[in-house]
This record gives sequence, C-alpha cells and structure tokens, in this order.
Amino acid sequence: MSFRLWKLSVRDNFNLYVFIGVLFIVGGVFGALLVRALTFEQQQDLAQTLGVYLKSVGDPAHLKAAATFWDGFLFYSKWVLLIWLLGLSVIGLPFVLVLVFLKGVLIGFAVGLLVHELAWKGLLFFLATVAPQNALAVPALMIASVSAARFAYFVVRERLFRRKGRLLPPFLAHTAVAVLMLVMVGMASLYEAYVSPLLLERVTPHVMPPKLSTAAPQL
Repeated sequence: MSFRLWKLSVRDNFNLYVFIGVLFIVGGVFGALLVRALTFEQQQDLAQTLGVYLKSVGDPAHLKAAATFWDGFLFYSKWVLLIWLLGLSVIGLPFVLVLVFLKGVLIGFAVGLLVHELAWKGLLFFLATVAPQNALAVPALMIASVSAARFAYFVVRERLFRRKGRLLPPFLAHTAVAVLMLVMVGMASLYEAYVSPLLLERVTPHVMPPKLSTAAPQL
C-alpha cells in the first residue's frame, strides 16, 4: 500500500462512513434524551449556568479571542491525536468508536439543553453560534476515525495474517491525515474565537428568556 492509495473518500469507504455517522447520530439522540432524564435540581443548575454564560457574552471583558482559540484548538486536538494514537494501537479501535459516540452525546446534550430552556430559540441559537464550527470539527473527527479504522484493518490483514506489506507507508498516510485534521479543527477554533462571539452578541439578546436572566447572578 502506498501513500497515494490511502483513499478516505466517501465513495471508497461508504459503509464505514455510514457506520460512524449512524453511531454519531445515535449518540446525539442519546445526549438529547439525557436532558429529560435529569432531576429538576440538575436542570435548574444547568439553567443557571446557561444564564451566566449568556449574560457574559455581551461583556467585552470576556471576549478574549486568543485564549478562546487556544482553548478550542487544544480541546479538538486532543480528540484528533487520541484517535490517531488509538488507531496505531489497533486494539484501541473500539475506543475510537466510543469517542465518536461521545462526541455525538455532547452535541446532542447541548442541543437538548438549549431547546429545553429556550424552546425553538435554543435551536436557532445552536445553528447560529455552535453548529458552524462543529461543521468543521465533526467531519474532521469522522475522517480521522475512518483513517484509524483503515490503519487498524491494514495491520490486522497484512501484518498479522498475511505477514507481508510495509508498515511505514500507511503509518505516514495515517499521520498525514491526522495533521490535516488538525488544520481543520484549527479553522474551527478560529471561527469559534473570532466569528462566533460576534454572532453571540447579536443573537443572545433575542433568545435569552426572563427566567434565565433572573436566575443568573451578576458578574
């Protein structure tokens, strides 16, 4: 297998992308339903935390773009690098699938919480301020996961069973994919740091209900 044959297109890996996509969607549904399973006290605590966040959005003192970028980039990078490492270990491939499911749970929970507290405005808030960066981050994690699955499959098929095949080319290809995905999550972090706050300032006054406003303490 050569570096140029490391194809990760949907056409060449359709079943794998469908499987990972379904796993992510199931995680999202589970995360959304998880909001309903919280106790009333837990929902109140989350509502208060959400209120604090929404109230802080319009405060220029909280708009530290550089810090936000690095926080977001380090957060996403840990996911990509962990998926890369688990793919190299081969036996860690099931944990890659767990990470995909967990990412779906986190996003589903965020959507569920926003809709629960803000009704349809919560969905609008998510689409305007959270979804765009995840439109880059989530595909990056999925592509990295497909690459990890392909590398693990190559090792099992070529090295363990057939006892042939060079390991260096697929290793370099898998690593190159991880680097490219880091670039993608870097772009997502840039959007989250420099564009998303501007949208938050415009959208938040229109979606923040009185109950969150009164529940959130003054900062």
